Amino acid sequence: MFKKILIANRGEIACRVIKSAKRMGILTVAVYSEADKDALHVSLADEAVCIGPSTSSQSYLVADRILEACRSTQADAVHPGYGFLSENAEFAKQLDQAGIVFIGPGVHAITSMGDKITSKQLAQEAGVNTVPGSTEVICDPVMAVRIAQSIGYPVMLKASAGGGGKGMRVAFNDEDCQEGFERASNEARSSFGDDRIFIEKFIEQPRHIEIQVLGDTHGNIVHLGERECSLQRRHQKIIEEAPSPFIDEETRARMGEQAVALARAVQYHSAGTVEFIVDAERNFYFLEMNTRLQVEHPVTEFVTGLDLVELMIRIAAGEPLPLSQADIRLKGWAIEARIYAEDPFRNFLPSVGRLVRYAPPSGTEHVRVDTGVYEGGEVSIHYDPMIAKLITYGADREESIQRMRRALNEFTIRGVAHNISFLGALVNHPRFAKGQLSTNLIAEEYPDGFDATNVVHDDPALLIIVCAVIHRRYRERAAQISGQLPGYEPQVGQQWVIVTGNEHHPVEICPAEQGYDVTYADLTYHVESNWEFGQPLFRGRIDGVDVCVQVERRHLIYRLFHWGTQVDMLALSARAAGLLSLMPVKEPPDLSKFLLSPMPGMLASLRVEVGEEVKAGQDLAVVEAMKMENVLRAERDGKVAHIVATVGETLAVDQVILEFE
Repeated sequence: MFKKILIANRGEIACRVIKSAKRMGILTVAVYSEADKDALHVSLADEAVCIGPSTSSQSYLVADRILEACRSTQADAVHPGYGFLSENAEFAKQLDQAGIVFIGPGVHAITSMGDKITSKQLAQEAGVNTVPGSTEVICDPVMAVRIAQSIGYPVMLKASAGGGGKGMRVAFNDEDCQEGFERASNEARSSFGDDRIFIEKFIEQPRHIEIQVLGDTHGNIVHLGERECSLQRRHQKIIEEAPSPFIDEETRARMGEQAVALARAVQYHSAGTVEFIVDAERNFYFLEMNTRLQVEHPVTEFVTGLDLVELMIRIAAGEPLPLSQADIRLKGWAIEARIYAEDPFRNFLPSVGRLVRYAPPSGTEHVRVDTGVYEGGEVSIHYDPMIAKLITYGADREESIQRMRRALNEFTIRGVAHNISFLGALVNHPRFAKGQLSTNLIAEEYPDGFDATNVVHDDPALLIIVCAVIHRRYRERAAQISGQLPGYEPQVGQQWVIVTGNEHHPVEICPAEQGYDVTYADLTYHVESNWEFGQPLFRGRIDGVDVCVQVERRHLIYRLFHWGTQVDMLALSARAAGLLSLMPVKEPPDLSKFLLSPMPGMLASLRVEVGEEVKAGQDLAVVEAMKMENVLRAERDGKVAHIVATVGETLAVDQVILEFE
């Protein structure tokens, strides 16, 4: 067995590998960029080596620096995690030449399966169902349109070396195809250093279902069942589960057989994933094979009881698989939700900054949190915006969903925007509850984006009651402050108006045995709670029912989070509420003459010049943030008066890029 492993990655996956290695008694080495010097994975490892500047192209993607770190620390093996160099055959070859073990498959498998064009050809030869399409490398937009027309729209343009939603575009017509080719090739070049693009038929209303395979160097290969990964936004998985609510035993067996056949065709050893597109009739087609550990591997670990990282390490050390296909049994149900630093209320724009508060739900045998951050740490502009993965387990799907709801409800993050409200809305959605999923679900259910109106609380009274109790507690504390001016002491009061938006909700709150009685809408609720000032979670009981609500006080405003709902509330006297209703509405400033950066990022390109006439919908600029290109377009016709920002400049949110006349 290895004595020391270097993890050529960062974030939650580096922390995940370190935990398994430590449990096996293996020393670990972390590598880090200058931006990650205070990262969690650095502190968890036994040793740490700086490998370069903040940008991944100068650090985590530089194989020579990883190799030098291996030599200086005398590491026996390298675990690549996912992303970065995890599917780089040249890196695996260099490690082999240096006498260092790559904890992953062989170079042949990486080369064959890492290239989507070659992998599709091999899949066909191995008898695996494949999607109709072209395996030619697309040279330019004209060729892309020609091939797309021959296949028939809609089509998917995909980076041959891609993954994680990078370098992928759906085209419904020639114009989409031309623009999609440019965007996909640019993203592929910046993310993978390989801008080759191919095209295949886009299957509408598809499910994305993948099979986990595991092989050793002795010729043994098994599959560990499927994962449902259909809930995606911009081709990026958001919620995954195992098993799939759609797949029956017969289909699972056939998918597993084809996945194993493909793995055997390339002499696969290590953990790998064969991804399929599945249509409404349970016909399935090979999509790609990921020759690495997947982000969503924890759901498979829950339902099989296996540690995939440990098995990868043991396979790389030459040990045979400790189990056969007949030994594998799927038990229970697991769901994973990816928590990102992005703002769902601003079209999921990435968010960066300091985690002022970070308090995930406590880990139990049914709840797991895989993370690479900590309270006080930074979310950087340079890398993927993932904060954590939240995984819940239950005896069945319903139990797992309920545990996910509660865990999301308790997950507290402040300082950066996050997508927990959106995740809460998804797990509460009727289509999710029924298992009626497709990769189009988010686009279909939220065609105009996601906002607070998409999340209607099933019991709005609950939030009003909690707000009233919290406000009462603050008033009681204020009344107890000594040295106040006689005659002007704060009065606690029992009559209040809870204001949400333009709605006014009169309440009456009185002390009662072990808590308070709150009267609202002619009903009286008894509330008990040991909540203390400053605590982000209000835990208590309302009429004997347990509740947990996130609360944040912002001056006079109480911001409450519950079941995916986020509500800002004011607690005012009846007189103050009446005056508030008479206040004029402050109109926002007119910023239509400016193009503002909607996110922190780098200005990758400008498409216009000073004096140029532009039309609504015309491309104006491209902002690159967290490895994704974001095209900014004109909202109206106009003429460019001034260009304020320069290409290559790092932009802040709402920074002016250019001004119109």
